[in-house]
Amino acid sequence: MGSLHTAFPVAGAAASKCAYDSHAEENRLNASREVAPVSLPNCRLIKGIEAGSEDIDILPNGLAFISSGLKYPGLKSFAPDKPGEIFLMDLNEDNPRAVELRISRGFDVASFNPHGISTYVGKDDSVYLFVVNHPHQKSTVELFKFVEDDNSLVHLKTIRHDLLTSVNDIVAMGPDSFYATNDHYFSDFILMFLEMFLGLTWSNVVYYSPKEVKEVASGFYSANGINISPDRKYIYVADVLDHSIHVMEKHANWSLTPVKMLQLDTLVDNLSIDPHTGDIWTGCHPDGMKLFHYDPENLPASEVLRIQNILSEKPVVTRVYADNGSVLQGSSVASIYEGKLLIGTVFHRALYCDL
Repeated sequence: MGSLHTAFPVAGAAASKCAYDSHAEENRLNASREVAPVSLPNCRLIKGIEAGSEDIDILPNGLAFISSGLKYPGLKSFAPDKPGEIFLMDLNEDNPRAVELRISRGFDVASFNPHGISTYVGKDDSVYLFVVNHPHQKSTVELFKFVEDDNSLVHLKTIRHDLLTSVNDIVAMGPDSFYATNDHYFSDFILMFLEMFLGLTWSNVVYYSPKEVKEVASGFYSANGINISPDRKYIYVADVLDHSIHVMEKHANWSLTPVKMLQLDTLVDNLSIDPHTGDIWTGCHPDGMKLFHYDPENLPASEVLRIQNILSEKPVVTRVYADNGSVLQGSSVASIYEGKLLIGTVFHRALYCDL
């Protein structure tokens, strides 16, 4: 009988741990948070984008790249059997359309599963597009060269590395170097869920170049969006499950040191930077529970925040747009160009607005 008695406290401890963790998980997912709607005067859904616009990066000349069709473990997909795509929009046009970019031969388009993206403009004005890809639920970074004349992407190389295990987002530092976030320590779906459920802070940021690959920041619940300040001195990292943005100073050897953290009341996804003001624009999830437990009767909401003067004592946070999911579900990114705002989503549509 002794073994039975000792089993009860263990089982009881496990049960109370689960009860505690489910409460902690609800907090991390911001369960039940409602947002008051904030509308913009002139918005329209972008034709042709039906299965996500998870990340958006806009070149200084107004060409916007949009990654679409992400299949991510545990999240809804409206086109589960269709490969992912990269769209292009010219925001200088009066009525810009989304055009799918052709991808050069030799690249496995059938397993293309694009996530975070980042552009880099080379010394000769060549445009490089870095795309986080999850073929067969693995993580790679695909490097493309953009050919504007025929709206195509020429695949240059696939980057794999043992430190790039569960890549979410990326910010290009050169024609073949970048910082990347791993949103989980584990890449197996069940272990990823357990990691989130237990609240492990094992997620990190990695610097990659052909000469050197290293972890440069760690201790995140789930490192998500990443970007760089216009003066290229600071790296910003969103921790989606901690509802926070971390400011890191970048050093000559590519290492990062923490400067400050901004706590918010929403799940912060991708980060975009206004090149003129340095303001951070971010697509957020007011209630992460609705995102992970998709219910057509209770849709995931969308929220866009603008953060001014993040380095100051009192950054200004403005809610620019909010919707209960009736127009836009699960906003993941917000990028601006000359008074135009593009809002992307994990698996839904994309919105184009005048500010």
